[in-house]
Amino acid sequence: MQKLIIKGKKSLTGTVKISGSKNATLPILASTILSNNKITIKNVPFVKDVITMSELLKYLGSDIKLNFKKKKIFINNNKKSFKTLAPYNFVKTMRAGIIVLGPLLSKFGKARVSLPGGCAIGTRPVDIHLFGLKKLGAKIKIKDGYIHAEATNGLFGNKIKLPSISVGATENLIIAATYAYGTTLIKNCACEPEIKDLINFLKKMGANIKWTGKREIKVIGTQNFNAVNYSVMFDRIEAGTFIIAGALVGKKIKITNIDTNILKKELDILKKMGLKFKTQKNKIIIFYSKNIKPVSIKTEAYPGFPTDLQAQIMVLMTKANGVSKIKENIFENRFMHVPELNRMGAKIKVSGNLSTINFSEELNGAEVMATDLRASVSLVLAGLIAKNRTIINRVYHLDRGYENLEKKLRNCGAKITRVNN
Repeated sequence: MQKLIIKGKKSLTGTVKISGSKNATLPILASTILSNNKITIKNVPFVKDVITMSELLKYLGSDIKLNFKKKKIFINNNKKSFKTLAPYNFVKTMRAGIIVLGPLLSKFGKARVSLPGGCAIGTRPVDIHLFGLKKLGAKIKIKDGYIHAEATNGLFGNKIKLPSISVGATENLIIAATYAYGTTLIKNCACEPEIKDLINFLKKMGANIKWTGKREIKVIGTQNFNAVNYSVMFDRIEAGTFIIAGALVGKKIKITNIDTNILKKELDILKKMGLKFKTQKNKIIIFYSKNIKPVSIKTEAYPGFPTDLQAQIMVLMTKANGVSKIKENIFENRFMHVPELNRMGAKIKVSGNLSTINFSEELNGAEVMATDLRASVSLVLAGLIAKNRTIINRVYHLDRGYENLEKKLRNCGAKITRVNN
């Protein structure tokens, strides 16, 4: 088991190049199951979840090669044999494992996929995934912790109105409908940038997909695909994390390899909080911000404020001169970082899905424990501004979603090291 040790109160200066998006790469990788042609994916973030998904695809039968140095993945699925079982040992650590269900079922007429794992931040029901796939003609049952799905004659297009907005279910259904017979209309779908990136990839591969409304997608199925060379979008959550880090302890941090238009909601809120930054199309320059103002926000599906940045902005709120509030509308257990931040001197109270954050004069280094991916990086941010030394345990959560976090911070002057227990 590894842990991070952070010596706080060090000013940061430098440039951070944001990696490709984990949340875009994972469904794109799952969708490659549909194709028998050569595929090259660029700007890949080699975080733990992406490596796990790559290992799952290899187990299923993909000829997949990873080039860590060039940030590329090469795939060629021209083998005749392909497994339709996604075992527990691959899926247990990442909820995105469920997204192989759609392509396996659509292409091969059957699939057996373990119920997913990931961070313990909510119940994460798969019922919306299954609801949509049943609408496409699948027969599904859950037995012994596995989803057993069949569509002997293939999937067939249909009109699907999702009962609630779900990113994963939207991705699964888009991929499944791409290979299904006929036309599928998906209503009340998620419209995150990562979903648009998946659609751009599928269209380049030869899929017939278009947006017919803000939350409505039309897919005309096909089984004919092209070879693809595609570059994944930037990771907007990593970008937001480093923007907040720059505001907390940065003299001048330049963040590159981004699209500021995609970060509009986040930047609007940070501007209200008094953050000092300059934006250009593909980069942001962040300056240390002294007079942080309190705000009240709520997490929402895109284009609202992302739940994946809630823990990070909470650390920034501890430096706001007044009372800030966060209403968490996406996951019911996503305040597990609060007790750890309070151990460091934060003044945060939680009541149901509402947290109230009071100004903290100073945070103090302490030994803390990461409970999930985004909680772990919030503790890193807290450690950067805290007095003395902070020790963060269970940092394997961090490795699931952040590529070279310590190296990027050290390059800007942070005192952060990883050690084995």
